[in-house]
Amino acid sequence: MRISKEEVRHIALLARMGMTEEDIERMQHQLSNILESFEVLKQVNTDDVHPTGHSVALDTVLREDEPRDSYSKEDILANAPHREADLFRVRAVLE
Repeated sequence: MRISKEEVRHIALLARMGMTEEDIERMQHQLSNILESFEVLKQVNTDDVHPTGHSVALDTVLREDEPRDSYSKEDILANAPHREADLFRVRAVLE
Protein backbone atom coordinates (compact mmCIF):
# COMPACT_ATOMS: atom_id res chain seq x y z
CA MET A 1 0.00 0.00 0.00
CA ARG A 2 1.60 3.23 -1.15
CA ILE A 3 0.98 6.42 0.75
CA SER A 4 0.81 9.68 -1.19
CA LYS A 5 2.79 12.84 -0.53
CA GLU A 6 -0.49 14.60 0.26
CA GLU A 7 -1.21 12.01 2.98
CA VAL A 8 2.27 12.55 4.43
CA ARG A 9 1.68 16.32 4.45
CA HIS A 10 -1.66 15.76 6.19
CA ILE A 11 -0.07 13.51 8.84
CA ALA A 12 2.68 16.10 9.34
CA LEU A 13 0.05 18.82 9.76
CA LEU A 14 -1.83 16.74 12.35
CA ALA A 15 1.42 16.11 14.22
CA ARG A 16 2.35 19.80 13.92
CA MET A 17 5.62 18.86 12.23
CA GLY A 18 7.36 21.05 9.71
CA MET A 19 8.78 18.96 6.88
CA THR A 20 10.89 19.78 3.87
CA GLU A 21 10.16 18.20 0.49
CA GLU A 22 13.07 15.81 1.12
CA ASP A 23 11.55 14.83 4.50
CA ILE A 24 8.18 14.22 2.84
CA GLU A 25 9.71 11.91 0.23
CA ARG A 26 11.65 9.98 2.89
CA MET A 27 8.56 9.66 5.11
CA GLN A 28 6.44 8.61 2.13
CA HIS A 29 8.85 5.73 1.50
CA GLN A 30 9.16 4.78 5.19
CA LEU A 31 5.43 4.94 5.94
CA SER A 32 4.67 2.93 2.79
CA ASN A 33 7.11 0.24 3.94
CA ILE A 34 5.43 0.12 7.35
CA LEU A 35 1.99 -0.24 5.81
CA GLU A 36 3.23 -2.96 3.47
CA SER A 37 4.58 -4.85 6.48
CA PHE A 38 1.14 -4.71 8.07
CA GLU A 39 -0.41 -6.05 4.87
CA VAL A 40 1.91 -9.07 5.13
CA LEU A 41 0.95 -9.54 8.78
CA LYS A 42 -2.75 -9.46 7.88
CA GLN A 43 -2.21 -12.60 5.81
CA VAL A 44 -0.88 -14.62 8.76
CA ASN A 45 -3.37 -17.20 10.05
CA THR A 46 -3.98 -16.42 13.73
CA ASP A 47 -7.09 -18.57 14.24
CA ASP A 48 -5.45 -20.80 16.88
CA VAL A 49 -3.49 -18.02 18.57
CA HIS A 50 -4.93 -16.86 21.87
CA PRO A 51 -4.70 -13.17 22.78
CA THR A 52 -1.85 -12.41 25.13
CA GLY A 53 -0.02 -9.46 26.55
CA HIS A 54 3.38 -11.08 25.97
CA SER A 55 4.82 -13.34 23.31
CA VAL A 56 6.47 -15.63 25.88
CA ALA A 57 5.49 -16.78 29.34
CA LEU A 58 6.74 -14.51 32.08
CA ASP A 59 8.31 -15.98 35.19
CA THR A 60 9.51 -13.78 37.96
CA VAL A 61 13.17 -14.06 38.81
CA LEU A 62 12.81 -12.15 42.04
CA ARG A 63 12.95 -13.82 45.41
CA GLU A 64 9.89 -14.12 47.60
CA ASP A 65 9.23 -11.08 49.72
CA GLU A 66 10.01 -12.35 53.20
CA PRO A 67 10.58 -10.23 56.30
CA ARG A 68 14.11 -10.29 57.66
CA ASP A 69 16.38 -8.20 59.85
CA SER A 70 17.53 -4.89 58.45
CA TYR A 71 21.12 -3.75 58.11
CA SER A 72 22.59 -1.81 60.99
CA LYS A 73 22.54 1.98 60.87
CA GLU A 74 26.34 2.06 60.78
CA ASP A 75 26.50 -0.32 57.81
CA ILE A 76 24.08 1.84 55.85
CA LEU A 77 25.75 5.14 56.75
CA ALA A 78 29.16 3.71 55.84
CA ASN A 79 28.09 4.10 52.18
CA ALA A 80 27.15 7.75 52.54
CA PRO A 81 29.48 10.12 50.67
CA HIS A 82 28.68 12.78 53.29
CA ARG A 83 27.06 12.30 56.64
CA GLU A 84 26.12 14.43 59.59
CA ALA A 85 25.64 12.56 62.86
CA ASP A 86 23.22 9.71 61.98
CA LEU A 87 21.96 11.32 58.75
CA PHE A 88 22.88 11.46 55.08
CA ARG A 89 24.02 14.94 54.12
CA VAL A 90 22.82 16.08 50.68
CA ARG A 91 22.94 19.30 48.78
CA ALA A 92 19.89 21.52 49.12
CA VAL A 93 17.39 21.26 46.30
CA LEU A 94 15.76 24.65 45.88
CA GLU A 95 13.63 26.05 43.10
